[in-house]
Amino acid sequence: MTDVEAVELDRFRALLADLLGLCFDARDGDRLRAVLDSRAAAHGEPVAAYLARLGRAPSTRERTVLTEELTITETYFFRHAEQMRALAGAALPARVRARAQARTLRLLSVGCSSGEEAYTLAILALESVPDPGWDIRVQGIDVNSAMLRRATAGRYPQWSMRETPLPVRRRWFQQVGDDSEVVEAVRRRVSFLRRNVVDDDPVLWRPDEYDVVLCRNLLMYLHPRVAAALLVRMTGALVPGGYLFLGHTDTLGGSPAGLRVQHSHDAFYYERLPGPLPRRPAPGPAQPGLAQLDPPVAPAAPSVPACRPPAGEPAGSPARPTRTALWRDCDRLIAAERFGDALAVVAALPRPLDREEALLHAVLLAQTGDYDGAVAGCRDLLAADGLDADAHHLLGMCHEDDDAATAGAHYRRAASLDPDFALPWLRLGILARRRGDPQSGAADFQHAIALLPAERDRRILLFGGSFGRHALLALCRSELAAAGSPR
Repeated sequence: MTDVEAVELDRFRALLADLLGLCFDARDGDRLRAVLDSRAAAHGEPVAAYLARLGRAPSTRERTVLTEELTITETYFFRHAEQMRALAGAALPARVRARAQARTLRLLSVGCSSGEEAYTLAILALESVPDPGWDIRVQGIDVNSAMLRRATAGRYPQWSMRETPLPVRRRWFQQVGDDSEVVEAVRRRVSFLRRNVVDDDPVLWRPDEYDVVLCRNLLMYLHPRVAAALLVRMTGALVPGGYLFLGHTDTLGGSPAGLRVQHSHDAFYYERLPGPLPRRPAPGPAQPGLAQLDPPVAPAAPSVPACRPPAGEPAGSPARPTRTALWRDCDRLIAAERFGDALAVVAALPRPLDREEALLHAVLLAQTGDYDGAVAGCRDLLAADGLDADAHHLLGMCHEDDDAATAGAHYRRAASLDPDFALPWLRLGILARRRGDPQSGAADFQHAIALLPAERDRRILLFGGSFGRHALLALCRSELAAAGSPR
């Protein structure tokens, strides 16, 4: 890449941050360059002229095209089952009780893509209310017009239904050819709007409006300034006692102002505190170069991303398929729960794999359901070093569902080999709770709480089940509270 091309790409990144709120770094360089060249060619002008016009007054059409080419749209019904259980078993029942007199529910899906999440919300709400006379309204918003057209159509391939329980399919969908179509009783309660989260909208973000807001796996793609402003808006738009669900990759390092963390059904989410929100200064205007701040590759509890190239790589340099670049790509995919894609990246690493890479490979095999392969990988690691605490911990995870005793033995071995390793104690506590031994479990959770603040970020990424440090601590404390033990 020439110096001129690097400058053009940096300018394009900054404009995308300002116009769309999206955050890209050097590892996205090839894709951004292709889009930039394509859009300049579509307008029949040099790249420099296209960038100048984009910075002056981009048309709505141009912003739409850029959004459709650059945003990620993959989703499906009932995605993240533990969050759906928390919605159905805790959040929505609480809001139904709170709204018993008004008999209304207002729900919002931010970044709704092709609509599966918004319709899922409507189905869960309909199944939560005591009678069909309730006024349920679900609003889905997204910046991608093509996806919103699909959402409005309400017809989906079977791949979008892969996590939808059969009774739900039978009740709330009808078969149309090879597709499933949302029934009218659900569709009439859901509406879709094209909205850009960069822009303030006093109607959409009315104070104390929504009972539940879902914004899952969006913050990680936004510029920090945009993500922070969006969090403030979502919090203010919740009614006191309302609930905010974020994606695993968006888990915050602490409770934002006006929210408290909740844990149930193996899911973490946030509840709006009663009373007025603390006043917060409005985010300042974007500054040149903001789109070049560095994202943590795999933070323990990411709050909002930053976007600059990795240390040691100049801005605008092309991503190179080096061992280090592939490793970073893999971490990003794990943080986004794209384990199959991460496994494909590991396949591209030069052989032989070193110890860290072999451990990562075994973790990804387990995450993609190949437990035999993961166990074999752990055995290889232990053949090379019988004192490998991480390998013992992963073996424990592989055996948890079919052999709790063996799993517990591996967790205890991992904890004894590395006295600073927090996560084996957390898993031992969960095993104790499952076998009805709250006293032992309480001691295990106390050990985990003592060690988690200093746990290695990488271990939390690999073994934390998509939860960050703060969320894992909250899990331990909630388990202690449920057992009646002091926290």
